[in-house]
Amino acid sequence: MKAMDAVDSTHASGTPPPPRVVATPAALELLALLQAKHGQDLMFHQSGGCCDNSAANCYLPGEITMGAGDVYLGDIGGCRFYMGKAQYETWKHTQLIIDVIDGHGGGTFSLEGPEGKAFHTRSRVFSPEELAALGIQPPAP
Repeated sequence: MKAMDAVDSTHASGTPPPPRVVATPAALELLALLQAKHGQDLMFHQSGGCCDNSAANCYLPGEITMGAGDVYLGDIGGCRFYMGKAQYETWKHTQLIIDVIDGHGGGTFSLEGPEGKAFHTRSRVFSPEELAALGIQPPAP
């Protein structure tokens, strides 16, 4: 089964909705290094926790299979970014901001581990206007 697509087209107002996932310059720099070493066709999956500590993990093609239980959020640095559907339901009101920290983060599954860096997910809550553009009801208070 194919992953669900949460990337939205232009809203009825003619304004494109905000991206669901973005990357800092540091994250894009690390991603470019990984692409130079491993090829352009990398992908991300925002893990749901456990041993990889709810991290944005970067994978080679074929290392992880996306399916009906995953949601495509968009691209960063030319790489597709996914999240599990159940986790998406909790986080759909937020924009994921992928950054980089020094160290190995919470796990060793991601390609950047040997670089002494780890992708780190930050987030911000979408504004009421952004939620409307995305077609999402604001969370209950």
